[in-house]
Amino acid sequence: MTWILLTLVYGLLKGGREISKKKAMDRNTVMEVLLIYTLIGFLMVVPRAPSAMGMNPNQYGLVLLKSFCIFLAWIMGFHALKHLPVSLYGVLDLSRVLLGTLLGVIVLHEILVWNQILGLALVAFGLLALKIRITGSHGKPKESTTSSSSPEDPDVSAPLSEDSATSDPSVADTTVAAPAQPGEEQKNTLSGKFVLMAFGSCVLNSISGLLDKILMKQINSSQLQFWYMLFLLAFYLLYVLITRTKITRSVWKNGWIWLLAIMFVIGDASLFLANADPESRVTIMTVVKQSACFVTILGGKFVFHEKGIGYRLFCASIIFCGIVLCVLAR
Repeated sequence: MTWILLTLVYGLLKGGREISKKKAMDRNTVMEVLLIYTLIGFLMVVPRAPSAMGMNPNQYGLVLLKSFCIFLAWIMGFHALKHLPVSLYGVLDLSRVLLGTLLGVIVLHEILVWNQILGLALVAFGLLALKIRITGSHGKPKESTTSSSSPEDPDVSAPLSEDSATSDPSVADTTVAAPAQPGEEQKNTLSGKFVLMAFGSCVLNSISGLLDKILMKQINSSQLQFWYMLFLLAFYLLYVLITRTKITRSVWKNGWIWLLAIMFVIGDASLFLANADPESRVTIMTVVKQSACFVTILGGKFVFHEKGIGYRLFCASIIFCGIVLCVLAR
């Protein structure tokens, strides 16, 4: 039971991190936030260095691979979060539950019982409901565009009367399917791009979660957290140097970055300890981590004042039922 509670702590802190990331990027660029918050986090785990020695080359290689996955995942995830509503990003992030479960079954040969299968089905249903809503809001414009236009817009003509519509068929056709504005098409394309980046981040995070479980059978949490963060910091330093990204002094005054680093260190420590428990299972842990979505949805409502929260809470409640079933299946 302890490993489930530790995973729950990680999930809730992860949700808080998503809110802190978005607030931090209001003041600084993506790479500034990534570099400095990783640096602060690494400095917080430096005291654990004496307990982090003694790994073999193969273990260093696996930790390096995990760090590279997170390096790419965070770049994609941060850019997606910067341009998507935090509540929407939080639910999109739930797709990693399916990927993590699949990896747990295929690689670690974990067995799914009927409770867990039903729970995963509920999670999948919640994700599908959300994807349908996203497709509806970012898809092709509806046929009758004039009915939704504001009457105060000077560029939109008043609706034609029935007589005028039937007297000139060519005019009537133009009112049925008005072409989308170039700016709207570009916005939809960009939105789709960031949704794909969010899913790419989920795939890499799922691989990282699998590596956590494999590594924690061989090394301790101090070793994994110290070297993982050291390699991750090295990747970001190299990226900043190669791309000549400018880091401003104001980044040190961004309190959200400091809060982000604290939650990052505590959350990862909890997760690594959970992975070290012989009874822990990736398939269940992956589901429990999705408790983060409730924090991001509530944060979207009360911190960012986003709209459409009710529907996202509905999707999240379905997923919550799936989480409960998966936990009962342990």
